[in-house]
This record gives sequence, C-alpha cells and structure tokens, in this order.
Amino acid sequence: MSSLSPEEIQRIIERVNLRLGESAGGSGAALRGQTGLDEAGDADLGEGVYGSVPDAVAGAARALTAFRGAGLDLRKRIIASVRTAMLEQKERLAEMAHAETGLGRAADKVVKNELVTTKAPGPEDLEPQTATGDRGMTVTEFAPFGIVGAITPTTNPTSTIINNTISIVSAGNAVVFNVHPGAKQVSAENIRLLNRAIVEAGGPPDLVTGVAVPTIETAKELMHHPDVRLLLVTGGPAVVREALKTDKRAVTAGPGNPPAVVDQTADVDQAARDIVLGASFDNNVICTDEKTTITVRGVADRLVPAMARNGAYVLKEHELRRLERVIFREMGAPSRPGSIEPAWVGKNASAILAEIGVRVDDDVRLIVARVANDHSLVWTEQMMPVMPVTEVTDVDTAIELARDSEHRFGHTAGIHSTNVDVITRMARAMNCSIFVANGPTYSGLGHGGEGFCSFSIATPTGDGMTRPRTFSRERRISLVGSLRIV
Repeated sequence: MSSLSPEEIQRIIERVNLRLGESAGGSGAALRGQTGLDEAGDADLGEGVYGSVPDAVAGAARALTAFRGAGLDLRKRIIASVRTAMLEQKERLAEMAHAETGLGRAADKVVKNELVTTKAPGPEDLEPQTATGDRGMTVTEFAPFGIVGAITPTTNPTSTIINNTISIVSAGNAVVFNVHPGAKQVSAENIRLLNRAIVEAGGPPDLVTGVAVPTIETAKELMHHPDVRLLLVTGGPAVVREALKTDKRAVTAGPGNPPAVVDQTADVDQAARDIVLGASFDNNVICTDEKTTITVRGVADRLVPAMARNGAYVLKEHELRRLERVIFREMGAPSRPGSIEPAWVGKNASAILAEIGVRVDDDVRLIVARVANDHSLVWTEQMMPVMPVTEVTDVDTAIELARDSEHRFGHTAGIHSTNVDVITRMARAMNCSIFVANGPTYSGLGHGGEGFCSFSIATPTGDGMTRPRTFSRERRISLVGSLRIV
C-alpha cells in the first residue's frame, strides 16, 4: 500500500480533531472518561494479559506449541486479520495512548498506527533462497526462534506493539511484551485486540501476551526467563544494557539525535516545510524525527522565515533564554548534551510557549531558535517540538557537525541538497541506519518515501530496521547431485 501524502495526513488530523472535540494536542485528561482508563492503573487480566511473567511466558509457550508446524497459510491469515483489526482500531488506540501518556498528538498517533499496520512486512518477507548448479541444489529457509521477549516504550506504545507483533508472528514466533509502565493500559488493550484478531483467523490464543503491571523487575525477569529465546528492546540505554548482559541474542534499538543539513543548493522553501513536518510529527517523540538543523552560511536567513511560514514560531533572543530555563534541568557544557526536564517531553509547542509567556494557537507545531554551534539544543535529544537552527561556513563543516552532534550513534540523519556528490558524502560520513535526502526524516520509515516500516530500529546491534527476517533463523538443506533440471 502506498504511503500517505501530506494532504491525506492533514485530512486525517482534521477528522480526528473533529472527533475529539479539541485541538490536535489538547488535554489528555479530557479523554480519560471516553477510553475506559482506570485511574487506579491496574489492567484487567485475560486475552493475553497476565499477572506475572511466568504466566505470560507459559501462555505464549502453549500458543507456540499449537502454532508450530501450522504452515505459512495460517500465518498469512493471522497477519491479514491483524492488519484489518488494527486499521479499525487505529483512532481509538491513538486516543487512548495520548490520554494515558500525555505525549505527542493523538492525530499523529493515528498516522503512526496506520503506517505500521500497512507497511510492516509480513510472511512474504520469508521467501526461501535457492541456489542450483552442477553439484545440485541448496535451499535456505527462515525458521522461527520460539518465544521473543519484547520491551516497548511510552513514546510509541501502540505503533511499536503492532509493528513488533506483525514482524515476530510473521516469522512463526510467539511474543511476550513487557511494556512501559506509563502506557500499560493502552498496551494491555492493544494486546487483547491482537489476540482477538489472531483467534478470529484460526490462530491459537496467547500467541501475543503481556504483563498487566509492568515494572523494571518484570522486564529483567522476562529478559532472563529460560524459555525466552530472543530479546527485542525498544527503550532507553539502561534497559538496552540489561538485555545485552543476558546470554540471549538481543536486538536493541538505541538513541539518536538526528540532524538535518541544508546546503546552498537546497530548495529552501521545501526544506523548511519538510523539517517543520518531520520535527513536529507527534511532537518529536519519535527517535527518527529531526532534532537539529545545520545550515551552510547564508541559508538560515532564508530558511528560518520559511519555517515560520510553514507553522513554526521563531523565538526572540530573550524568549530563548526563558525557554532554556524551562526545558532544561541543566544546560550542558559547550558542545555537550544537557539534561532535559521530562515534564515537557512530547508536549505541544503552544504549551511550551505558554510557559514562557508566549500565546499562540495550537496549529503552531514547532518552536525554532537560532543558536550557536555549541548550544545544548544542538547536542541534546530533547524529544519535544523545539528545533535549534545553527550555521557553519561550508557543507563539509556542516557534515562534520552533524556527525559529531549525532554522537556517532548512526541512527538517523538527513540532508536537503541538489548536489548528489554532497548527498553521497554525508551518507557515507553519517553511517546511519536511516539516511534521507530531500524529505522529512520520517520518509525513511516509508511514510512519504518508499520501503517498509519499522518502529524498532536496532542500530546498536547492527540489525537496523527490524522485519520478520530479524526474528528468524536461517536453515539450509542441500541435495547433492540432484534437482538441477537445466
């Protein structure tokens, strides 16, 4: 299915805003009564949601016994059913996620849910590989691991669960989720909906399970459980380190601080529009969203006004000083990251601006600040709709600053340029899992660009954008001297 155009995205946003009876980033508290969230916080059990890690793993093990050997046709029916169910529930899950976490924009979460549902690869990713020659034939197939333990974040709770489920189950595995405690209600509901879709397609119950009350302790217990064969961690550095301590294969998604370089050959109006769209998408909580803009000398004077014309608010110098005191717990030393105030992560630009005495409408999606190269905003993955714009002398210096301020994590980066040699040079220098030229960086997720989607981008372990093959074992059979028929 083709990805959504910017015009289609806007129509979805307007439709969801109308349904919610509020602006796209309004108060999540107003939604609690509509979504059935329990203020006490404990999720009900059943339909894949269990009270303990051993029970959740045992349920997945029973499902795997029934699922093993069922064949690709059942997998295809299950994934088709999951896609249908998640498209039907995309708005409700988005509203619940926004209400519970208070992060991002409900309308943008709808887009994320639709994106992963339609563009995450399914069983078709597992086509066998065949080699024939004078000495016979060899076939390589992709076999399941077994039970996968998955840790998911509060920033993209439903989109990550949907994406992980499609990839892991397509590969013939079962999955046990330990979700972020801040998104446990919506995550439990998502697990229930996935179970219903699987059972309706003829699959076993509990192929997807989760823990009702997830904690750091249950995450550790899941990661060290002897029946869990493989780990998928989409979270912060601490949980990634814990996963890598185990004796299991771990697929881990790491941090990033995606820069966008704009050189003197760029279409500046298009670059401004793309950066505002990308950096403001779901209030910048996605790891692939642009976090920093680096321009070649003379470009910023045209780019910043163009960003204002495309929905950004440009800070005055005294407003920047106020903003620093609000969004940073502690400013970093020159060319070093600072410590962000978590209360402002994922909040609307209008709410952040109101805190510093600036009143704007909610359709202002991004805050722009012109800063020096060594400013903490350039070097910090702030995960809020605040975009530092800095300037350097030439494109090679821009590429060097992009690589250094991204901290050489190799996650995501982008450039706006019509010079193919410059695009190639930056792509090589950044060495990223995702690199985008002349579009929002979310284009690298297949949103407005080509290719499949993943919301677990495993840069630290070298797996990149995860897919069914990521959760498969390669197995080979060779027939010597036969079945070469040419």
